[in-house]
Amino acid sequence: MSRPDESRAFTPRTRPVVPPIHHSVTYYLDDKAYADVQAGGLDEHWYSRFRNPTADVTASAVARLEGGAAALMTSSGMGAIATTLLTLVRAGDRLVAARQVYGDTRDLLVRDLPGWGVDVVQVDAADLDAWREAVAGGPTTVVYAETLANPQLELTDVAGVAAIAHEAGARFVVDNTFATPWLVRPLSLGADVVVHSATKFLNGHSDVIAGAVVGDVDVVREVQRRVVTLGTCLDAHAAYQVWRGLQTFEVRMARQCATAARIAEELSGHPDVVSVRYPAIGGAMVAFTVAGGDARAGAVIRRLQVASEATSLGGVETLVSTPFNSSHFSLTPEERRAARIDDGMVRLSVGLEDPDELIADLTGALEATR
Repeated sequence: MSRPDESRAFTPRTRPVVPPIHHSVTYYLDDKAYADVQAGGLDEHWYSRFRNPTADVTASAVARLEGGAAALMTSSGMGAIATTLLTLVRAGDRLVAARQVYGDTRDLLVRDLPGWGVDVVQVDAADLDAWREAVAGGPTTVVYAETLANPQLELTDVAGVAAIAHEAGARFVVDNTFATPWLVRPLSLGADVVVHSATKFLNGHSDVIAGAVVGDVDVVREVQRRVVTLGTCLDAHAAYQVWRGLQTFEVRMARQCATAARIAEELSGHPDVVSVRYPAIGGAMVAFTVAGGDARAGAVIRRLQVASEATSLGGVETLVSTPFNSSHFSLTPEERRAARIDDGMVRLSVGLEDPDELIADLTGALEATR
């Protein structure tokens, strides 16, 4: 039986408006592909764990949003974070990181990396003097922070921390998931690498798990080598879903940020709300603390009819959660308080629903649990 040639038979003469989903795991080899394999296999499309055309199109779109020279997609946000850090540090290296980070990122920093011989020092993300002191405390290879802390929504002085890192000869990695390039482009402020959970605002539809790494060509290429060996590559169909979500990114963010600002203002005057955290730069995330602690917070979110209690964020639907039993469940109550995660804190990811309906839903739940 002769070799099938369907892949050539259906190649269009004109360029498609929507990028094709290249499900093929492997590609026909020729001399150029073989030469690429011998050089490390990072440039040609010959096996989709190394690179995939659909994932490449999506990565290019993310790179443009972040203003980066290069990007690649990974199988999850944690895949992007872990693969990047494992690329940049070795046993014996020192990493200085913010204390205010996503719960699973914290596990990587305080449990896994030390187990692999990396010295990890955590500092208060909002304290530049603490950053300076920690980085000066010994030879530092990598500095790590989130643009907007999860879930505290505290803004990191990216330019200030970048200057401290570079003065010490360290690379600065920033998780820009919460802020997104709609609000902040960390590379323009001095960051060396930006990572994302593309599951969130970049995709925007709560229907795919994905990550992204953005930076200069050399560092992204080094991360790509670890994507190959660690197997954190992104599936082609998932890559397409992120690309599709990116087509409405700016429209979604404009609506979601405007609604979030209104909600933050309304909650600030509510008698049952102890405090509201909403970044000065805006955004689609709101964190607020209710009187009565975690038990009351749990009761409030169970009363909601428009917003949905669920983990994750950044989708078209409004999602609400309590950090103590979701994103930061692995921390003790004392550790959460030390990271400024208040008892009774609620994290709100604002979607595209009618703003008045969302405000009525939230205030109604607060009043029903008095």
